[in-house]
Amino acid sequence: MVILLLICVTLILALVDIVLKSSVEGSLTTKEERTAFKDKVIIRKVYNKGFSLNMMDDKPEVVKYTSVYIAVLMTIYQMFTLLRKGCPVKKLGLSVMSAGAWSNTFDRWFRGYVIDYIAVPSKNEKLKKLTFNLADIFLVAGGVIVIVASVVSAIKEVFQKES
Repeated sequence: MVILLLICVTLILALVDIVLKSSVEGSLTTKEERTAFKDKVIIRKVYNKGFSLNMMDDKPEVVKYTSVYIAVLMTIYQMFTLLRKGCPVKKLGLSVMSAGAWSNTFDRWFRGYVIDYIAVPSKNEKLKKLTFNLADIFLVAGGVIVIVASVVSAIKEVFQKES
């Protein structure tokens, strides 16, 4: 039952981001900005043909194939982890990460680029230009969850062996 629930989490989170990207694609021009959450968030449309921070944007085919390769490997690891006993927090983290990986991979394969749409106001010019999407947040948050769960698990093992 938990396995099915976490697979649904992955699918729902990926679909939410894909729908938000489609909404931004259809309602904003690339020069337009809007604010949300009492001016704490800026919504804008930025096309990214590369990885994070436009890395390798001059090689979109390499990015596209690498993205699907990583998403497939991550999903295989997620499925093996879901089938194991225990590790509920790690399972959640992998499910969140997979959602981010598949949402950005969907964009790369069906749009030819990833749509980034979230920015945070800043006085720093470099930070002001930084734009990302919900999938990026899923990747980072899921990664943090997996790392924390792994560290906690390793610490528990050490203390159990000493007892």
